[in-house]
Amino acid sequence: MSNKFGSRPNKQRIHEALTKLYNNITTAPGKRGEIFEVKANDRFIILSDQHKGARDFADDFALAEKNYLKALDYYGTEDFSYINLGDSEELWENLLESVIKHNQATFEAEKLFIKRKAFTKIFGNHDLYWDNDPLSQFNLKRIYGEVIRIYEGAILRFSFHGKQLDVFLTHGHQGDLQSDGNWFSKWFISTIWAPLQSYLKINPNTPAYDNQLKTVHNTLMYEWVEQQRNIALITGHTHQPVFASLTHLEKLCIKLRNAASQKNTAEVDLINSELSKLVAQGELPPVINKYKSAYFNSGCCCFNDGDITGIEIQDGEIRLIKWSYQKSDIPQRIVLEKMNLMELLD
Repeated sequence: MSNKFGSRPNKQRIHEALTKLYNNITTAPGKRGEIFEVKANDRFIILSDQHKGARDFADDFALAEKNYLKALDYYGTEDFSYINLGDSEELWENLLESVIKHNQATFEAEKLFIKRKAFTKIFGNHDLYWDNDPLSQFNLKRIYGEVIRIYEGAILRFSFHGKQLDVFLTHGHQGDLQSDGNWFSKWFISTIWAPLQSYLKINPNTPAYDNQLKTVHNTLMYEWVEQQRNIALITGHTHQPVFASLTHLEKLCIKLRNAASQKNTAEVDLINSELSKLVAQGELPPVINKYKSAYFNSGCCCFNDGDITGIEIQDGEIRLIKWSYQKSDIPQRIVLEKMNLMELLD
């Protein structure tokens, strides 16, 4: 019903919205987003989609809070700047007062980044309140102790041997009428879905780094950045991690092809074993054509196993990371993928 009345993602609408936002930031920095001229020792952690709630059964963030707090402690100690890529607060399903009441620890952890001017907050569709409500600045001061700017996007600008690389960041809901300010979707989620989710104890977010084909929305995001020059795009919104334009399933198929060409039988057997499990779960092998390694998705901080994923940028590298306490009670940082940023240049 939400798809039918809210409209599925539309290529032209999404591409126009991304182009408009990127141009707005580059021509008038500071209004819809900042441009950061990145220095050699700068480091960033990009996390999205916490969907902080009221700690009821509809709160997708509850299980992930432990990983999130440990991650922020680590990145604060390591002097990272934190870019929150939107949908941090679940304000379709909850009143703001309830979210504030039940998330004091996470707000205090975020406040530490604000104190050293290392926090950038970008709004998404589920916390659009921060952009369009006249009381938002008042409530931000209540939460963080000071007024902070909320943006629609940001650009990390790198220079490699005289060539400029822009890493464009935004939540990723732009141009999708199902999410971009659509009244029916908001009404359906707050009035129908949230009570049903709470009653049935449902968390729809499958485990972190799930092996699936890219969603339509991720594909449309990739098609936009594919047409740009020396621009990489990082979004959230879909809750599906994507690294260098590929999902985990697509990466496995490429690794299998490479291992077979090198006649590495041990590696082939290992990858085939993992692929067999995916086929048993109903996955279909993807068709992989020539692609441009320019699109990334941070995943989310509300997977139903408590794991969180994000994007790190440090020392000339970009990494897809996961924080998990599945194998112990102490959250562990795991690097899932990494590559050199210079490889993103055309």
